[in-house]
Amino acid sequence: MSSASPPSASPSHAEGDTRRVRASLIHKVCGDEDMFALGASVARVVEMASSDDEGTHDLAYYVLSDVALTQRILRLSNTPTYRTKSGTTVTTISRAISLLGFDNVRTTALAMLLVDALSNSAHATSVRIELEAALCASLVGREMARHSFYQGAEEASIGALFKNLGPLLVASHEHDRYREINALVKGGTHSVGQASQMILGASYDALSQAVMAEWKIPDVIVRSLSPLQAGAQKVAINRGEWMRQVASFSMEVSRLLGRSASPAESKEFQALQLRYGVALNLSADQMKDLFETVQNEMTTLMRSMNMEPQPRDEETADSGGLPNVLLLATMDAGGDAAGGAHPSGKPHNARALLLAGVQDVTQMRAAGDAKVNDVILAVLETLYKSMGFRFATVCLKDARSGQYRARLAFGEDHARRQAGFAFPMGATRDLFHLAMENDADLMIADATSQKIRDLLPGWHRALLPDAKSFIVLPLVASKVQVGLFYADRAELAPEGVPPDETSLIKALKGQVLLALAP
Repeated sequence: MSSASPPSASPSHAEGDTRRVRASLIHKVCGDEDMFALGASVARVVEMASSDDEGTHDLAYYVLSDVALTQRILRLSNTPTYRTKSGTTVTTISRAISLLGFDNVRTTALAMLLVDALSNSAHATSVRIELEAALCASLVGREMARHSFYQGAEEASIGALFKNLGPLLVASHEHDRYREINALVKGGTHSVGQASQMILGASYDALSQAVMAEWKIPDVIVRSLSPLQAGAQKVAINRGEWMRQVASFSMEVSRLLGRSASPAESKEFQALQLRYGVALNLSADQMKDLFETVQNEMTTLMRSMNMEPQPRDEETADSGGLPNVLLLATMDAGGDAAGGAHPSGKPHNARALLLAGVQDVTQMRAAGDAKVNDVILAVLETLYKSMGFRFATVCLKDARSGQYRARLAFGEDHARRQAGFAFPMGATRDLFHLAMENDADLMIADATSQKIRDLLPGWHRALLPDAKSFIVLPLVASKVQVGLFYADRAELAPEGVPPDETSLIKALKGQVLLALAP
């Protein structure tokens, strides 16, 4: 089909062609292994709840499970926009979540999932245009949510991010059709919705909704992608309608910011004010402030992802593109600066990583708004990363069950191991009870020795039969046994733990004990 063909040309051919394109796109999204993995990851992150400690832990673990994502989030948290007033470098994801906010990190993680999934497209320039628009829209949605009275308003930033999913997928998988749609829109004969409906057999919005529904994303987010009626919008009567308005508004703002160097002085700005001002309670001055805030945050986000500014004019989106334009450079925040690790997996620069973690946790507590679980999570993360453990958990007293039970965990097979990591409160002569009774921090370099194995309880030998080295850090507050930290490796650790590292580990534990103090 020619990109210049009028809507009435060759109707029978157009109908069959659009059905084929629509079916092909849905098949690619639902059947392609990489896209299926993207959908599963998106659904998992979206499901994480910000209202409880488990959600924060799940998000922290999800980010930590991806080295590249960890580095990007840490880089974002260390940009001037977010860095703490003291200038202390943020080195843990727990601290990053505390600093940036749960919903900010969650939406950023979702955006980076799109980057990773689509960065290898043969049409990287076009994908980059649409990706930047999606990222910018998510920032607009986040700002709108910040000033909303609706509970769960933060989901608006997710809806705004995925409002542009249709164009992203078409640019990546059906680039010729993408160019045809752009040509029709630029010719002034069709709106984006009309052009995409004509070429694809489904509008971009409908395609986005279909894909999100296949990914099992909550209905309220899927419905927020629906197009609005033309003309000035009325004040929404519920959260769902408000989210639809925010998603559409965010996308229009994003497009305007991408086209104009002085968006607040344009006719499009006036049109946006007339269309959304009353409904979203935005005066002209407030909208100008919103534009400035989003532009600054967009610059920060792009720099944190090592994405240099690129033109977003569709005319530059040729079929060749730049082969690696969306590939993100490796970042060193929280990385192994000393290069390499011991055979056990312990980083050579463990001391530096532990010190950075101590600074993070101290800063978190000094801010005055960190909950006990936030501090525990940050300490657990620091131990897990800094010492190169394969599994790490914190075990706390559960008076109702009469047991010490694992509450949080990081590492390999963490869910199963956390579920099985429990033992009775009653005193016995095993290694864990002895550590708590004597308030003794244990660093076991060789757990295969017979003397150590004789002190390991049966439940530990069954749950972690291949643990060859581990640490146990009892939590004893005012002579009351609260629980312990445990972390292990599947390799021997003959390098041990030198005094300077031991002091830092004790300092980390001390921060938890201070947080637990009444």
